[in-house]
Amino acid sequence: MTLQTLEANGIQFIDPALAPIWEKVEAGERLSFDEGVIMLQSTDFPALGKMGDYKKRLVSGDKVYFVLNRHINPTNICVLSCSFCDFAKKPGDPDAYELGTQEILDSIDPEMGEVHIVGGHHPDWTFEHYEELVKDIHAAYPNVNIKGFTASEIDYFHRRWKIEPEESLARLKEAGLRSMPGGGAEVFSERIHRELLPGKANADRWAQIHRTAHAMGIKSNATILYGHIETMEERIDHLVRLREIQDDTNGFLAFIPLEYQVGSTLLVPRHAPPMDDLKMIAVARLMLDNVAHIKSYWVMLGEATAALGLHFGADDMDGTIGKERIAHAAQAASPAGLARGRMARLIKTTGRVPVERDALYNELKVYS
Repeated sequence: MTLQTLEANGIQFIDPALAPIWEKVEAGERLSFDEGVIMLQSTDFPALGKMGDYKKRLVSGDKVYFVLNRHINPTNICVLSCSFCDFAKKPGDPDAYELGTQEILDSIDPEMGEVHIVGGHHPDWTFEHYEELVKDIHAAYPNVNIKGFTASEIDYFHRRWKIEPEESLARLKEAGLRSMPGGGAEVFSERIHRELLPGKANADRWAQIHRTAHAMGIKSNATILYGHIETMEERIDHLVRLREIQDDTNGFLAFIPLEYQVGSTLLVPRHAPPMDDLKMIAVARLMLDNVAHIKSYWVMLGEATAALGLHFGADDMDGTIGKERIAHAAQAASPAGLARGRMARLIKTTGRVPVERDALYNELKVYS
């Protein structure tokens, strides 16, 4: 390819197809579906990284956020059999578990900014069980933000117990819920839904539930699960759909690209390469022009790749996690948890400013 040089910010383009896209980015214009596909198909990683980093700096400057949090996965017993999941077990399986409320409460520290609750679709636990769990956590730790229950779990409460999302979300909010995670989205593709997760809430249902939550003042995250059988076009279609929801609700706090963990499901022979991870972060930053925060999720990417992601458009590394079970059930290579100081030091090594936050992105401490 012919080397092209643009004066603005000194970006050199090995791939000339990126140059007109960069002009639109600088002008603050929205990128199209086709331009998103061009970026994902490009191998000009340095240019994409600089473009993503430029857009990130317009939003959050040198700041990179993290949260002192605890991931709570109350049970891995699940009625679904999604093809990509190593976490879910059936009743009676040797590795099946159910956490008691006191065990969960004992795992929380009052200094935490967030408790993140996601688990299996348990066949027997009532909705009131989850409602009481949120109440108990909120009563014991009133200053800890509770982020809980994916849209697929909210949909399951309706299918299992006939409780409409408007009611379940209202009751959970009354109990102490403050925000929702973005899990369960996987990829907004009917083809993938049929092949990998036929019993789970589909794209339209996921969107409907998040729109409902946003209308009720419950902010949420958004995700994509990539690196398996999806196409580049399906990835971009997913981002465009999220962007449309955000245009209408402004309810998404952050977007998290989740790399598929091969584990024992073996949908593909190996993990996505690090450059694909970095490209996904950059393209998400450039396509999702209305979502403030893009995460470089170290649990699935590993510390080294996640740190590089901070130069490709990410401004958040998620949190210290504590004990996380879902990604690690698929043999994620990251350590089980990072302490607050270690997280801050990791961010500092990238030349960025660590900022400890809570679940709603209120800044708690800037590590200057």
